[in-house]
Amino acid sequence: MAVIQIDHLTKDYGHNRGVFDVSFKVEKGEVYGFLGPNGAGKSTTIRHIMGFSRPQVGQIFVNGKDSWKKASEIQKDLGYLPGEIALPESLTGTEFIDMMAQLRGIKDMKYTNYLIEKFELEPTGSLKRMSLGMKRKLAIVTAFMHDPAVLVLDEPTSALDPIMQKVFIEFIKEEKEKGKTILLSSHIFNEIDATCDKISIIKEGRLITTFVADDLRHNEEKTFKLEFNTKEVFERFKGQVSSHEKLNVISLIPHKKQAEVSISDKDINDFIAFISDFDLKFCSEIKFTLEDYFMKFYDRNPSN
Repeated sequence: MAVIQIDHLTKDYGHNRGVFDVSFKVEKGEVYGFLGPNGAGKSTTIRHIMGFSRPQVGQIFVNGKDSWKKASEIQKDLGYLPGEIALPESLTGTEFIDMMAQLRGIKDMKYTNYLIEKFELEPTGSLKRMSLGMKRKLAIVTAFMHDPAVLVLDEPTSALDPIMQKVFIEFIKEEKEKGKTILLSSHIFNEIDATCDKISIIKEGRLITTFVADDLRHNEEKTFKLEFNTKEVFERFKGQVSSHEKLNVISLIPHKKQAEVSISDKDINDFIAFISDFDLKFCSEIKFTLEDYFMKFYDRNPSN
């Protein structure tokens, strides 16, 4: 049984805003990436998982329990990190941690103190005067402090500096090793690529693809960039490459004497044999990344 299961979730806010017929499931011990830009429907989906919003159509289950009907029950063993953090400004960070510990029934603060140290949180100051980065660290500590088996993380590293983003990624890997089930919603390719077993891409409230991350990392289609030493060699390559059955020409750039080609991994030896007959300035593999795959579905217009 999946730990998190979303079946045909629809919430239509009008004007093409909301989520539409979204279905996916997160298995026990899996880190599941939910990838899309701001406004794509990630946070709306997560609010339904948390039981903060009622579906118009569809159902969501966490550990087999309906997320709308059993929200308070589900949240006892669930860690939630919201994308937008709202904290009681009248408290200090320490007071907020103590309040959350009481609500969670935590008496031994050893693990909480470990998290405070790991994320270099300075909790003594007023929440009203805390920087966004420090508030994000505080939210991370309180999401993980009760050591939950299920984690729902919405844009977890926003407002963190690059060093702390790396600390967080390593921490998620540690949690994964413990067998935690994690849904990680983000628009940051690096944290999704570094941690996730499976990834769904959402666009305008609709899932457009779901795939196993390793399938993308070990893509069998390899792409190479070539530059030739002379124009004559480039022209000879141009004339001969079209008759090569296994090579696919992506681009030819005469004024730079460059070409991009792709070939199946199993035919690499044929590729090497073919290009060895040409005087090359360089030949380098172009790694196919999660961002490359994502951009097949999104153009670079941030309004999408």
